[in-house]
Amino acid sequence: MDPHVYNTLILSDLHLGAETSHAREATRVLKENRFERLILLGDIFADLNFARLTKEHWKFLGYIRKLSNPKRKIEVVWVEGNHDHGLANIMSHLVGVRVYRRYEWVYRGLRHIAVHGHQFDGFQVSRVTVSRVGTSLYLLLQKLDFKSKPIARMIDRLNTRWLRMSPKVAASALSYARHHGADRIFCGHTHEALRMEKDGIEYYNSGGWVDSRLTYLTIDGEGVQIHDYVEHPDGERADDRDSGQERGEADSALADLADDSGLLEDVEYEGVGR
Repeated sequence: MDPHVYNTLILSDLHLGAETSHAREATRVLKENRFERLILLGDIFADLNFARLTKEHWKFLGYIRKLSNPKRKIEVVWVEGNHDHGLANIMSHLVGVRVYRRYEWVYRGLRHIAVHGHQFDGFQVSRVTVSRVGTSLYLLLQKLDFKSKPIARMIDRLNTRWLRMSPKVAASALSYARHHGADRIFCGHTHEALRMEKDGIEYYNSGGWVDSRLTYLTIDGEGVQIHDYVEHPDGERADDRDSGQERGEADSALADLADDSGLLEDVEYEGVGR
């Protein structure tokens, strides 16, 4: 029996460069599923510092590069998040994908919109500088935290709940979808997987890849599903290895990826609505 093929797979908030990023697990999800379209729904990077990227982070980017090869006939879409801002032009060339601020498509007669969701976060919009400083301090804390990063992950969850990001983003996204005539809208940003429906419009949040719960979305003829990452049989998680060891191997992974891409692809940057 042929493996099931999804129309679309969505994941977001991988935060490559962060100590808490589960890049290895995310790569496994992409390898173990078949799909016609992949949407990277923002905040694939933690910040602008590429020196933070480990070998596993570069491997994820290398696999995205492979998926974007036209021979695979997979549409790979990158929707820009607030942490990705300033990286899109560089990385779109490196991994061979188009970058959008908002992506829209029609499937089975339903109009879908994918937008990262920081646009609906009042704190993020009005306090960009404060948010960037906070990100830098948070990444520093991750370095000082224990191996499994329990403090950093707890702060991430508390921050989401304190700012009430999930209900705020969901409410604003549903209003946005209604205004733009969409049947479904997909966001990331809050790191909490969620489904809501109002007046016949569906909202989904893809969750994130920096906490203990790792989630992604799929869309097919049966509808939209929220999936939890299931531990790989070998039992090894991305943070089982020493991050220093991985960074020691990261340069070679970067060289392989850059050599493969040549950084010469004529890849477009799509600024579709803000």
